[in-house]
Formats: sequence, C-alpha cells, structure tokens
Amino acid sequence: MVRFKNRYIAFEITLGNKSEKPFPLKTTTLHFTIQRKVEQLYGEFGDAAIKAGFTAKYCNAHTRIALVKTRHGPHTFLLTAIPAINDIAGRLVSVKILYVGATLKHCFLFIKRYQHKKLEETWNTLKTETERRNMENALMTLTPAMKDFA
Repeated sequence: MVRFKNRYIAFEITLGNKSEKPFPLKTTTLHFTIQRKVEQLYGEFGDAAIKAGFTAKYCNAHTRIALVKTRHGPHTFLLTAIPAINDIAGRLVSVKILYVGATLKHCFLFIKRYQHKKLEETWNTLKTETERRNMENALMTLTPAMKDFA
C-alpha cells in the first residue's frame, strides 16, 4: 500500500482595514476561497491536483490563524496561491504564510507557541484581570483535535 505524504500550512489572515474585531472565519469559506484562487491561477489542472486530500483544518476568529492540509506535491500550488488571496467572504484581506509542516502535531505546536507569543504582546495593554482572562481564553482556544497535542 502506498503512503501519501501530507503538508500542513499555517497562515495568518490580516484584515485590510487593520481592525482588531474578530473575523467570523469558517473552514468551509476558507476552503472554497483557496480552491477558487488555485483554479484562477492554475486552471483545472491545479484545481484537480489539490482536490484529493485538501481540507481546512483549523480557524481561529480572534487570532485569524488558519491551518490547511494538502498532499505533498500539489502543496506548491497552495504555497503560491495562499499569499495571492485578497478577498475572503467579501472582506479585503492579506494573507501571510507562517509555517509549513509535515505533521499536524508540529503545526499545532507552532500555532500554540505563536498564539502564546501574541498573548504576551497584548497582555500589558489590558487593565483588569477579567480582560486578561477573556483575552487568554480567546487566543488560546483550541479545537477538540488540537487538544490532543497540547
């Protein structure tokens, strides 16, 4: 039996108006946006190449960090298409790739470290303890799949 290698791509979405409000980002919206961009750049060949094994795994509305999974090989289509995305759900955005990993565990560990670093940056700006607790809960929210790796 043949083993398929996967690649996991973690990236950050920045809103065009530099707003700090949560962006209601859903995995299905992200999946179709990336798929449309790959089809726009590479045509039917690129779309067919990424279809098998391509899924959006994780999205955090507060930190605007997302994680997608694809097969090794066609991941190069995604690495060029993801930074070219400038519109998600009708909102102007810019996308920056943070990490490309071979395992889901290492990507989740990277995301956890990255979110913890962001939390430390914003910790001093908050005045009360309840604001700090709320911010920590929002930034360090993990999906059920991610809790296994924490």
